[in-house]
Amino acid sequence: MKKSIAPPLAAPEGTPAQRLATINAQLAQAAEEGGHPVPQLIAISKMFDSVAIRPLIAAGHRCFGENRVQEAAAKWPALLAETPNIELHLVGQLQSNKAGEAVRLFDAIHSVDRSSLVGALARACAAEGRTPDLYVQVNIGEEPQKGGVAIAGLPGLLAEATAAGLRISGLMAVPPAGQDPAPYFALLAKLAFRHGLPGLSMGMSGDYDVAARLGATCVRVGSALFGDRTLTPYQ
Repeated sequence: MKKSIAPPLAAPEGTPAQRLATINAQLAQAAEEGGHPVPQLIAISKMFDSVAIRPLIAAGHRCFGENRVQEAAAKWPALLAETPNIELHLVGQLQSNKAGEAVRLFDAIHSVDRSSLVGALARACAAEGRTPDLYVQVNIGEEPQKGGVAIAGLPGLLAEATAAGLRISGLMAVPPAGQDPAPYFALLAKLAFRHGLPGLSMGMSGDYDVAARLGATCVRVGSALFGDRTLTPYQ
């Protein structure tokens, strides 16, 4: 008999502050059920402007994620000037020629996935004198349309990063759409443990509770916090 897949989490209702509180409570409960610490909540603010972001900042949230360097560079300097203690994560694909700008702007980069990017990040970190937390993105479902290093290529890429002087903080993955995410999250956790990596960036708006239950150290939640994305100047 085919195993049934639990439906995606329903988006919480209410004000941004109320949605934030609901998600934090769900993360805490799921992490406790799995016997893990509560993961960091990264609010994915891609395609949302400062008007949508400020209510979450006002509610006390300080960790945000973006998909594109250009979009982040356009909107975050002003927000960071208002609230300097914000942590920014890059969760989208990174072009090697944007490595320097990414290292300057972001506190964590979740999409290290190829040799050329390892080299570009190593040079950028040396030039900028700072090293964001770096996550290797794994193509956990072996999907040709997705970014990420193949599972078989992970040991080699980690070795290249070490040789280049980079410290990898953990692994990141996005499970195939429409499938039970739990086996993919469990596999990512197994790979991270095998390579001695503490960080697990996994789980999004529809499955962050599953990810927290299986040991995620950070979850990437956008629409559940901000609502549906519409066309903006940043798209």
